[in-house]
Amino acid sequence: MSGLLASVNSVTEALLVLAADVDIIDLKQPALGALGALDVTTVKKIVIAIAGRCPISATIGDLPMQPEPVFNAVKSMAETGVDYIKIGFFPGDDWQGTAQKLSLLTRKNHALIAVLFADTQPDLGIIDNLKEAGFTGVMLDTMNKQQGSLTQVMAKTDIAQFVSQAKALQLLCGLAGSLRLEDIPELMLYQPDYLGFRGALCQGHNRVGQLNKLAVMQIRDAIRNA
Repeated sequence: MSGLLASVNSVTEALLVLAADVDIIDLKQPALGALGALDVTTVKKIVIAIAGRCPISATIGDLPMQPEPVFNAVKSMAETGVDYIKIGFFPGDDWQGTAQKLSLLTRKNHALIAVLFADTQPDLGIIDNLKEAGFTGVMLDTMNKQQGSLTQVMAKTDIAQFVSQAKALQLLCGLAGSLRLEDIPELMLYQPDYLGFRGALCQGHNRVGQLNKLAVMQIRDAIRNA
């Protein structure tokens, strides 16, 4: 059964989506980019406020794929007590070296989620390397939020391949990227572990705007009833 990952940027928003019974509370700052990070102080406050009532993931920011900076950011975020840490695998730089460096943290049971960007024609072959490095899961997202939703920037066959590859390796699998209510029936056919939303949960579908509890509940119900 697929779950709802709802992205929030404050304690208030985290408590709102908790009350709406979402499946994963995802911490990020949309105003700072595709995977903009919240500061660790705010993350710690949210972890304390949620108090284990819902799994929490957090992004480390839009960092270049360089082993040391990414490793340090992940290590810092891990100390906040979140359940999952999301790392954007942005185009260029050293994907292999970064994944290998992060294996030092996966060996300590930190649950890492690699985010690939559908609108950058990612090499899905990296999924095998991520499994070898001890990653817990993989996610498809979009980097440019102005080009449309995941279903508009990636072919159905490629989305299906991504999910089947992740599942074959027993990795958690998520789909996100400016998703809309109308994307849910199509994406549910692939049976991802979760669908990630931000913009569709906000007033006026503005991802940097305020969350709307009714919108959160509508998306939640659409996923559960699909």
